[in-house]
Amino acid sequence: MSRANLDKDPHEVAAMFDGVAGGYDRANSFMTFGFDRRWRTTTARALDASPGERVLDLAAGTGVSTAEYARGGAWCLAADFSLGMLRSGKHRGVPMVAADALHLPFADESFDAATITFGIRNFVDTKAALVEIARVVKPGGRLVICEVSTPPFPPIRFLYRRFILRAMTLVGRFSSTNPEAYSYLAESMAAWPDQRTLAQTIASAGWRSVEWMNLTFGVVAIHRAIKPPLDSEA
Repeated sequence: MSRANLDKDPHEVAAMFDGVAGGYDRANSFMTFGFDRRWRTTTARALDASPGERVLDLAAGTGVSTAEYARGGAWCLAADFSLGMLRSGKHRGVPMVAADALHLPFADESFDAATITFGIRNFVDTKAALVEIARVVKPGGRLVICEVSTPPFPPIRFLYRRFILRAMTLVGRFSSTNPEAYSYLAESMAAWPDQRTLAQTIASAGWRSVEWMNLTFGVVAIHRAIKPPLDSEA
């Protein structure tokens, strides 16, 4: 079975997710003790998508997040570069498209908001992706990212790094069709930058009013930002 490495070659990452697509959502819920559902609900509140808005859900996988974010009446599009993941989510009834985060197949200013839920750490170039996302979001539009992060409280951080990430790899061996993929996912979680560093990367890509909120002791964090309105770009 395929697994990616931390150089995050796009073809390897896509092949890895193709291989785990069938049981991915089930394995995630199992390994997070169901917290993944709570995190998506909180992300939906932070996104605050309204009827009539167009929302890009990038790295959407099977579209489980897209369906959550569309409940308020917004038109939400699931985009992912893993065809296997998209095929596994066809039953969700949300619009889907294959897309590379670094070369999005959308016109400038096509969306009112963009969101990424547990996917940005798999991009080969985080800043370049954030710049490309800004291109397709309207001025004044929103960016909401939900991703693993760094617990700020030292004892929790120690437990997270020493035990939880290792346990994730072990659990993946029993709950996934591709255990090696979960070794990569644990490695990518350990290597991912902390909340402030990610916020700085978002700001350096041209987004403004960057803020974050910790969830579950900082194991996960939601980052939110705004694309500068036209009158502030001059």
